[in-house]
Amino acid sequence: MTIWEFSAELTKRLFTWAIASIATGAALSFNPNRQQQGVGVQFVGWGVVNLLIAFLGGHSTQRRAQQPNAHEPVTLATESRNLRRLLWINTGLDVGYILGGLVLARTKGRSDARWRGQGYGIVAQGGFLFFFDLFHALLVGKQDVQLFSKS
Repeated sequence: MTIWEFSAELTKRLFTWAIASIATGAALSFNPNRQQQGVGVQFVGWGVVNLLIAFLGGHSTQRRAQQPNAHEPVTLATESRNLRRLLWINTGLDVGYILGGLVLARTKGRSDARWRGQGYGIVAQGGFLFFFDLFHALLVGKQDVQLFSKS
């Protein structure tokens, strides 16, 4: 599997999560429980952002994969390193999202169920993305040897 194929698969997975988040969030938004409504609002918002990231990231990757030097070992190594670095940065940011969601749930959410739900929605989205980014960062790191054996 080349880094280009890996990136395409990662994009498909993020796209799937985004659609699932939007659908779940839309359903929860109509729940009479205010906390569930808050979770729903966050799921829709994060889903839209992840959909945009998947679309733009996928488009950018396709463009770079069509460059004349896209399959040269140095380009493949650079793309792999850049993607791994981005995923590790995102993994760190995900921890911040989780902590921010907990703070929101325990401050504004203390007296308002909808805010509490939004905080927990952020925790859920950040938690998923933490494992998503961590998994893919570790996987792209292990594939470096395989990625370039075809070259």
